[in-house]
Amino acid sequence: MLLAIDVGNTNVVLGVFDRTSLVHSWRLQTQRERTSDELGLLMDGLFARAGVRFADIDGVVVASVVPPVTGTVLDMIARTFRKQPVVVVDPASNSGMPIRYDSPADVGADRIVNAVAAYEQYGRQAHLPLIVCDFGTATTLDAVSMEGEYLGGAICPGVTISADALFQRAARLPRIDVRKPARVVGRTTVGAMESGLFFGYVGMVEGLVRRMRDELGGSAVVIATGGLASVIAPETDCIQHVDVDLTLHGLRIVWARNTASVGRPGMPGPARTGR
Repeated sequence: MLLAIDVGNTNVVLGVFDRTSLVHSWRLQTQRERTSDELGLLMDGLFARAGVRFADIDGVVVASVVPPVTGTVLDMIARTFRKQPVVVVDPASNSGMPIRYDSPADVGADRIVNAVAAYEQYGRQAHLPLIVCDFGTATTLDAVSMEGEYLGGAICPGVTISADALFQRAARLPRIDVRKPARVVGRTTVGAMESGLFFGYVGMVEGLVRRMRDELGGSAVVIATGGLASVIAPETDCIQHVDVDLTLHGLRIVWARNTASVGRPGMPGPARTGR
């Protein structure tokens, strides 16, 4: 079994795989002040509730875009699982994907991990370029060539960041939750804000996808992931697939690529039973 950990700016997402099947997943709030001991206690509770033992874990893989939390997570892994994890810090060196960015070390690990999973699960058979939309703290749109090369992309403020900015910078506007309003033409201040944030965000995504498709030759498969993917995707026909676990699957693939040559556990074989 494999433990995959994705450390994001808002959440730490954890997944346990039995071979290629994601059997458990959890989402924790990212707290920079949390210690490795606290993380270990949280893991103890989550695993106990799921009926998984620490000894069941054969390998661990980590991607992080929050450097202050990375060390805490790695210390927790050493203490709790006594494993040497695969860490996606420099994706150019261990992701297995060619990166055509001008400065490959500048690309966030989560963006490359998403691209790896999207290509393996949606792009390899389609023989088309890909666009991966990750609706997280920031919204990222990343392009992958039909040959499986990471090409680059766009980074935008996430919709929650935009909502917070309206509240903080406009004295008479309230703080609101991001949700689809009943109509585009809002008849209250809150309704107008909901419309601008939600439908404006959908329009932004559609516009960026259209322009990126043009640069990629006129066609591309679009995959959405992240917290708001299932909310935004039904409102536009530019997204073909929604995969909220894309990052975890990308981590699984990267781990397999980095351990295959040394015969580590977790490579293809009969699934475990009787956990």
